[in-house]
Amino acid sequence: MKIFGFAGYSGSGKTTLIERLIPLFTARGLRVSLIKHAHHTFDVDQPGKDSFRHRHAGCTEVMVTSSRRWALMHELRGAPEPGLSEQIARLSPCDLLLVEGFKREAIPKLEVYRAEVGESLIHPHDPNVVAVASDAPVETRLPRLDLNAPPPIADFILRHLGLQ
Repeated sequence: MKIFGFAGYSGSGKTTLIERLIPLFTARGLRVSLIKHAHHTFDVDQPGKDSFRHRHAGCTEVMVTSSRRWALMHELRGAPEPGLSEQIARLSPCDLLLVEGFKREAIPKLEVYRAEVGESLIHPHDPNVVAVASDAPVETRLPRLDLNAPPPIADFILRHLGLQ
């Protein structure tokens, strides 16, 4: 399994870019998975549903399964948040694992940067950033990719990981 991350501040376009890259990877026959680091309060369950009620009654894990998909929800209940490597171990095998967030992890990353977000660049302080995707010129020695052109970004990622 090859792992590639996306780092950038909120509003920079990470999710939109990843959404546009996934079909490019799958069209090449790659099986792609994704881990997204979310904020503390996210929930995939809905109040009133049986699974929600069971979690709130005290279950540590609740699995919902059907003929089309399954989902496992795990409540930490005060335990420390698992690290990226622990979460990766829970996934089924795939060719390419995309990681959104986890900006401090030592994995190759693309920095997604928009000047209008008003934040500084991440890559001068993170040696794991291998390129920058931006919609405007950026002062960098790293490869700069056009944020609005996903095919060349997909090609770069696959070349970098040796999947091309």
